[in-house]
Order: sequence, then C-alpha cells, then structure tokens
Amino acid sequence: MAVKPSIPKGTRDFNPQEVNRRHYIMSVLRSAFEGYGFQPIETPSFENIETLTGKYGEEGDRLIFKILRSGDFLSKVPADVRSNDNPNAWTSFIADKALRYDLTVPFARYVVQHRNELAMPFKRYQMQPVWRADRPQKGRFREFWQCDADVVGSDSLWQEVEFVQLYDRAFGKLGLKTEIHLNNRKVLAGIAEVIGASEKLTDFTVALDKLDKIGADKVVEEMVERGIPSDGTSKLLPLLSMSGNNEEVMNFLEDFLSDSEVGKKGLEELGFVLNQVNALSLSSAELVVNLTLARGLDYYTGAILEVKAKDVELGSIGGGGRYDDLTGIFGMPGLSGMGVSFGLDRIYLCLEELNLFPEDTSKSPDALFFNMGDAEMAVAQKWAAELRNAGFSVECYPDSAKFKKQFDYAEKKGIKYTVIMGDREIADGVAQVKNIESGEQEMYTLDQLIALFRE
Repeated sequence: MAVKPSIPKGTRDFNPQEVNRRHYIMSVLRSAFEGYGFQPIETPSFENIETLTGKYGEEGDRLIFKILRSGDFLSKVPADVRSNDNPNAWTSFIADKALRYDLTVPFARYVVQHRNELAMPFKRYQMQPVWRADRPQKGRFREFWQCDADVVGSDSLWQEVEFVQLYDRAFGKLGLKTEIHLNNRKVLAGIAEVIGASEKLTDFTVALDKLDKIGADKVVEEMVERGIPSDGTSKLLPLLSMSGNNEEVMNFLEDFLSDSEVGKKGLEELGFVLNQVNALSLSSAELVVNLTLARGLDYYTGAILEVKAKDVELGSIGGGGRYDDLTGIFGMPGLSGMGVSFGLDRIYLCLEELNLFPEDTSKSPDALFFNMGDAEMAVAQKWAAELRNAGFSVECYPDSAKFKKQFDYAEKKGIKYTVIMGDREIADGVAQVKNIESGEQEMYTLDQLIALFRE
C-alpha cells in the first residue's frame, strides 16, 4: 500500500485563494516601500554557513538550518571530533552552507560585495522566504516569508522616524490598527550597567526578551542562572512591572539611567524619535515606549521596533532596529544601517481573523468557453484570444464533455460567465452567455461581450 504523502512540520501548501491573498499583502507592502524610495533586491535561499552563524545570538544560531556537505562528508570528520558529544563540534566538518535565517544578514553581505555599485545611502526592500528550526505553533512556522526594508549608509535618526511612518502607512493600508513598540539598545546597555551586568549584556537581553512569554519572576530567575548578580536583578523589578504613558516611562528612565552615559545617550535618541513622530502624527498606529523590548539579536545597536496588531492575540507582526556596524563582520566597518521586517504569515492571519481581506483578491477567470467539439472550439479560441487582448481572463474547457461537467467546473472555480458557441451561434456571429450567479442568459456579439465584461 502506498504511503500517503505529507509535508514537513512547520511548512504549508497554499491554495489559489491563499496565494492571491498573500500577493495582495505583498502588493500593499511593495507600494509602501516604493513610496519611501526603497528598491528591490533578491539574495540566494542559502548562504555560506560562516555568513550566518554568530550574527543572531545564542538562541538564533541554534535555529539555523544547516545543509549537509555533499559526498562522503563523514569520512572527513577527525576521530577526536567523532567522539565529541557536542553536536556543534561537528558542524564545520559536515555542513558548509545554511538556509537563510533572515534577510538582514544576507543584505549586509550583499552591500559589502556590491558596495562600488551602490549609491549611498542605499535603500532596499526584499520579499523572500526564510527558514528557522523553531517549534511550530500558531503564527510560527519553520518556513515563512519576510518582507524587509533597510537603509545603509546613514546614521541619521530621521531614518528611525521614517520607518515608524512606514509601518503606520503599510498597516493602515491593510486596515490593521497597531501598536509600534519602541526601545533602544543603548538604553538596555545602560540598564545592564546600572544593575552591574554590563559584561553580561547578551545574557541580559536574551532573558529580558522572554518577558511576555515567561513573566517577570522567570526572567529574573534566568538572569541569575546566566550569572547576573541577584542584587542587580532586584533593581529590575520596578522596570519589569513599569506601566504608564510614554512621558511617564521617559521620566522613569531619566532617573534610572542618571549615572549611565550610554543609557543617557540611548534616552536622547529615544526622545528624538518619539518627539518627531508625535509632531508628524500617525494615522492608524500608536507609538509605545517599551522598556522591556529587547529583540535578542546581537547586531542591533540603537533603536529597536516591534509591531503588534491591537485586535488580535498573535505576537509581533513586524520588527527591526538600528545596526551601526553589521557590515563590519564582512570587512566593511563603520557603515550604519536601519531596517524593519514585516511578518507576512502573521499579517495574513490577522487579516483573516479580522475579515479584512478585500473580496476581489480571488482572481477567478471572467469566463469559460464550453467545448462543443473541435470545429466549434477553433472559433471559441479566436473569441477567447480577443477577450484576452482586451485584458480579460478567459478559459476554454479542453475536452468535449457533458454540459454538467463543464458547468460544475466553472462553478467550482468561481467563474462568473459561461460561453457556449454551437453551429447556430457561430453562423449568426454570436455566443450564448450565461451569468452563473443570476442565471440570466443572452446572446452577445464579441463586441457586446467585451462591453459586458467591462461593466
């Protein structure tokens, strides 16, 4: 008995309606990106493994899908490595490539490789799939699409202001009301300094980034396990439970970070973005200063953003931040950048749950020509060609089947009109056209049919 086929966990097939809806989201995002001057690029689905590892922090590196070397790679693993129980020791011997984890690091590699061809600052957008060896759950997949926008070659904080506006514009066009959470890695570095954890900044941010998932007590417990002094974590408790409007949060930070120079610098940057966005105003989003937002990626150095839909419990639907030296890891130091990502799959789930997809995203053919035989189909094909030239989507049924079978096909595909051309219709230069929804049926010339479809 044949084994029923399946797909790997965390991946999905998409039917025509789903694909059309995804294309709708991407078309809105593409319009928003290009409205701010971003240009499209694409990069390979896999990179050399050294390009990706060490860029996403401990948690991120663990989730990178490695690609086994071709050939008899096991024979090249030294005996002392084979006896090592740590799988990471094997990696460089058995895998030399990996599926991309995100689009930002490949973009940094692209900029370094093509720097002599680019006008700086360089603004790009990119919409392609990425892969993460994560535990599948609602809204979280192992294969998913990211839609990114980045600018490199400028350290101006006006870039942060524009990205907040970009989020507001794109999600507003999709009909989503959102909260854009804002923080700054320098603020986090200042907080770490205040609690005596400057040398444990990565451990601090990785644990802090889990606050929404595990709660304050567990975050503090994890920090202590990671070597952060308990007397320092006790100072964090007011911050972890901090609530209030943006002004109150900023006032709290001024006091908390009064002895940290890096913290005060981050607070200054945070204040600039907040004030400028407030002056410009947002149409559909609310900007929220979130002191516990960490986004545990090692390459962020300044502002960090995360977007959540207001009316759906689904986690973040976008995020990003400032990186001052991401290209330095590829031999091009000192090139500051800022970028954001839109989570296509989670945006889809939000629009679906809130019933925000337009009705016309499903692009069924306008008409189906019934197959009445080869001679009749030869004429029908000429009419179909004229209709396609006029901009309409038209199908011709391939087989001379029973009417019911052809009609059921049209109905199942959501086709609006059926067109029948028999000997009598061809002789009179007309076609019998039926509106499947209303049941109305009339004779039309080709010109009249084109006019009908244009109504």
